[in-house]
Amino acid sequence: MFDLIVSLVILTALALIAGAVFLLKRGNRKQAVLMGILALVMVANVAIWLAPTESGGSLADAAASGEE
Repeated sequence: MFDLIVSLVILTALALIAGAVFLLKRGNRKQAVLMGILALVMVANVAIWLAPTESGGSLADAAASGEE
């Protein structure tokens, strides 16, 4: 289930980036920048969850096994 959620977050971030480019071309800079920032935040959250920890696993693995 976690894999599905991560995939959807990344696909949504890509859609936000595409929408931001579209809005930039139409001259709506403020909304485009906000969409770009949201996409970056989403990608950063995924990177945090999937980055390896000191033990070699990830935060997603630790959450699944119940470790702290």
